[in-house]
Amino acid sequence: MAIDPLSASKAYLDAAKSAMRAGAGGEAGDVVDFGKLVQNAIGQAAGAASQAEQAGMAAATGKADIVNVVTAIAEAEATLETVMAVRDQVIQAYQEILRMPI
Repeated sequence: MAIDPLSASKAYLDAAKSAMRAGAGGEAGDVVDFGKLVQNAIGQAAGAASQAEQAGMAAATGKADIVNVVTAIAEAEATLETVMAVRDQVIQAYQEILRMPI
């Protein structure tokens, strides 16, 4: 499943808005730290992968339904693909900046 740049930028915007709302009592004009935003996204991707792994282990022991396993895996995959799409766009933007004449 390919993720287009528009979807990636929308996901980034949604994450930035949620980070602004979750700020520790900061004002509305505070700047969002991109590094922390990326770390949070990677943490969410790792958490989704962990949940998918746990669901798979539960299904292997007969304690979970296969539908729940497939859903958890699909969520983990979508989260990881979104993080990778944002990463690719950031790298592409950085490379374009490097190519700009001074």
